[in-house]
Amino acid sequence: MLGNYEDFKKIIYNLTNIDLSYYKERQMKRRIDALIDKRGFKKYSSYVFELKQNKVLYDEFLTYITINVSEFFRNPEQWKVLEEEVLPQILENNIGEIRVWSAACSSGDEPYSLAMLLSKHMPNSKIKIYATDIDSQILEQAQIGLYNIKSLKGVPEDMLANHFKQINETTYQISDKIKSFVEFSRHNLLKDNYHKNLDLIVCRNVLIYFTDEAKDMIYKGFHNSLKNKGFLFIGSTEQIIQPNLLGYKNFKSFFYQKNQNS
Repeated sequence: MLGNYEDFKKIIYNLTNIDLSYYKERQMKRRIDALIDKRGFKKYSSYVFELKQNKVLYDEFLTYITINVSEFFRNPEQWKVLEEEVLPQILENNIGEIRVWSAACSSGDEPYSLAMLLSKHMPNSKIKIYATDIDSQILEQAQIGLYNIKSLKGVPEDMLANHFKQINETTYQISDKIKSFVEFSRHNLLKDNYHKNLDLIVCRNVLIYFTDEAKDMIYKGFHNSLKNKGFLFIGSTEQIIQPNLLGYKNFKSFFYQKNQNS
């Protein structure tokens, strides 16, 4: 009824630079078809025509397909491993600036969580966090730094008191100090150049939507971005099946370390 999905993917690539071929087709097509049906379109062609004319619809489409789901200190037991086991090794191997990349950072919960955690253990001048996402609209939201209390449930009380300002009963804003540690920019994991010389990359609960080919390409890109002995932190729904083939070794569940000189 909707038309040819292959043609639709080509048009979307030309329009957005997002290559839907790298996403698991059944899941992504189901999501897109549901959105198009919800908006009352019967064909891909008519939906695409409207996307080109209507910025609100276009922004909605980008936000929808990039699956922005996040919260502060998501899966707290994993953040405990980061703080107690991974971070000490990073600090031991690096006496200068600590460089971190929060890839596919969504609404900023993750890079701001990293900023708060790092600020507990090192001078502010040594913290550098790059935060990227493909969705420009969600990045604008992240830079403003307003959050509903529900997304802050994992934030320790002392951090909530020290790093947030309560706006009203349900809304808080992240402090300018924590904001200053994070540099936001738009980035396409499948197309754009990667940051280099990094101590830690955090990319969680995103790659489950990609094909195996795309995952390998991204993991190799992360590997090239990391310093020797640098760490990759992935989501609780993800794993690297044969990390040694990509130049990593298992450190802990959801944490991989770059093999020295690999």
